[in-house]
Amino acid sequence: MSYLLHIETATEVCSVAVSDGPTELSRRESAEPYSHARDITLLIARCLEEAGLGLSELVGVSVSTGPGSYTALRVGASTAKGICYALGKPLIAVDTLQSLALEAARRLPGKPLYCPMIDARRMEVYLALFDPKNRRLEDPRSLVISADAFDAYWERGEEIVFCGNGAPKCRPVLSAPGASFVPVVCSASLLIPLAWEAFQKGQWADLAYFEPHYQKPPNITTPKKRPF
Repeated sequence: MSYLLHIETATEVCSVAVSDGPTELSRRESAEPYSHARDITLLIARCLEEAGLGLSELVGVSVSTGPGSYTALRVGASTAKGICYALGKPLIAVDTLQSLALEAARRLPGKPLYCPMIDARRMEVYLALFDPKNRRLEDPRSLVISADAFDAYWERGEEIVFCGNGAPKCRPVLSAPGASFVPVVCSASLLIPLAWEAFQKGQWADLAYFEPHYQKPPNITTPKKRPF
């Protein structure tokens, strides 16, 4: 048996899953936005309990690398690294955008381009483009979405499938005939196929130096001074 723990914390949802190789055994998610630090250990415990497993039976841990929420990604990464250090197990880093694109292609196959979007601030998203074989065509980047953001693709007659939690807010702006939308959002379940492939190939992350792809520094605000 090859039991893997999967941790997804790139967005407002904290999601944990356990798989036996490529087969999901259990999944738990917190519906309360940005409760990762409070809920993640409980979700892991419940997931393992549902699968009938103990931590010592895991052969590895996968974690979503982002881009996404700075604080949430740090929670996921530190939890995954802590478990791997304690158990002496490998850490598997899974590209968040790639996991979304893979699921979008499964649900809506045969399209030339897939564009997963993770919500940033206001009309900004983190995105990348992938081909039908889940090969990334560009590095992840942040983009403020405007009506002409993808004009170069529309002018060539391209079709793009948009997905991720950043896609819905962009839908009214991206109304070109070549635009399609599929309701795929981040979940630990989506890490499983890529994590299992990496595990089989022995593609581990370096525990000492692994850091998520934050893309941006944390959004820190300074409290207003009180008048007294």
